[in-house]
Amino acid sequence: MRTVRLLVTRPQEDGERTAATLRERGHAVLVAPLLRIESLATADLGPGPFAAVLTTSVNAARAVTQHARIGELRRLPLYTVGQRSAEAAGAAGFAAVHSADGDVHNLVAVVARRLAGTAAPLLYLAGEDRTADLTEELGRHGLSVHTAVIYRAAAAERLPAATARAIAAGDLDGVLHYSRRSAAAFVHCSSAARLSEQSLRLTHHCLSAQVAAPLIDAGAATIRLAARPDEEALLELVGSA
Repeated sequence: MRTVRLLVTRPQEDGERTAATLRERGHAVLVAPLLRIESLATADLGPGPFAAVLTTSVNAARAVTQHARIGELRRLPLYTVGQRSAEAAGAAGFAAVHSADGDVHNLVAVVARRLAGTAAPLLYLAGEDRTADLTEELGRHGLSVHTAVIYRAAAAERLPAATARAIAAGDLDGVLHYSRRSAAAFVHCSSAARLSEQSLRLTHHCLSAQVAAPLIDAGAATIRLAARPDEEALLELVGSA
């Protein structure tokens, strides 16, 4: 397998973990966190009682550990999209964690099936910017969902200096994109640095078509989509380049 020179734009903690995995596989990696996750520890969770907790991101589980009602929530079953978010929920102290092993649509299907007929509302721990509307989706199945915004992702306004230098010098082969928001931030920051042409010539490895949308709109030349919306599929994509 040839060495691929990659840029990872995830928030710092996740970006460093992904970089370590890629380096173990023989790739050269530069980390440029273009999103900063901010916990909203005083978020209004609603009165409850709730039947279960729902998450669609590792960030939700991490953020809620700082909330005053974390003890109450840990006693509830938690349903989430995939293995990484399930691991984050376990690390946050949730004992009964159920993974849909897929995306939001899989999560809706699992919750609708397992919690059919539940009268008490479900608590969705969400980010400030989100594409999923679990209230509407699960409402079609007769389930009530209360959404509480427990974290926000603040986008960077400029590329780190080392990243800008690497793009300008042609020292990168590709970029890994895990979210639509970070992909949009990459496009914006590249434009602000007057590096759009060089940035859009790179190979863009994306978790899904939705993640790739800002890059498509910007005119990126080469976009590759993971076979599944999970990290291992994205890393496999890099390895098959």
